[in-house]
Amino acid sequence: MSTANQEEFINRIKLALGKPFADSRQKAELFSREMSADTRAILERIINRTAEERKKLLETLIEAAGPIHLTVRKCVDINAVTAAIAEVVRDKDPEWGDKKRVVAWQHPLIESLNLPDALSEQGVPVFFADLQKTDEERLRQGIIDAYIGITSADFCMADTATLVMRTRPGQARSVSLVPAIHIAVVELNRIIADLKELYALLKWDPQASKEGITNCMTFISGPSKTADIEATMVHGAHGPREVHIIVITAEY
Repeated sequence: MSTANQEEFINRIKLALGKPFADSRQKAELFSREMSADTRAILERIINRTAEERKKLLETLIEAAGPIHLTVRKCVDINAVTAAIAEVVRDKDPEWGDKKRVVAWQHPLIESLNLPDALSEQGVPVFFADLQKTDEERLRQGIIDAYIGITSADFCMADTATLVMRTRPGQARSVSLVPAIHIAVVELNRIIADLKELYALLKWDPQASKEGITNCMTFISGPSKTADIEATMVHGAHGPREVHIIVITAEY
């Protein structure tokens, strides 16, 4: 937020409260334009994180996932991930009908899994959600018809087992929300500790801050759940009934 925008924002609040614009009190910056020492320390901790520390974060993620019915699976490499997804497709049935369909993000990591070939043995088609290669109606129908949605994630916060996903062309939010089962594939170095690390990266890391938050950033902590009816917990009422995170443990 620029200084001019900040002034306008504060003055609008004062106007709503019936306060005069002129104020003798010193004005404080709402959003710092300089990195604090604490933030710098957080970024350095992330950059210098060892392989052993990353594995400890993974164990923290697994521990946090249990109480929220989130499944975390460790896979050593791309081939193991493909096999794990094929296993889920084989073992899980659609909630409605008997036709199995999968929808996936147009994402370099997901494309490297070679899912169309891997799932062709089961006769399961894979639809890639890319609006640039299909019309909007066909994209919408392809996502609705799928019972498994496969995505990656920008980050995964270990302390709350939360996926952080930015919407981009070919990486629609609906792929993680509409199908009954959501599978997210992430690399080990995408696991961070908590919100403090996420905010530090989004604000100050050159690579992570390049896009900003895009037009939509989704936080996902486990499958959809509600206890609105008779205080009985139900999963899958407003989104996926199952969420799986597959972590590639190999260092690239």
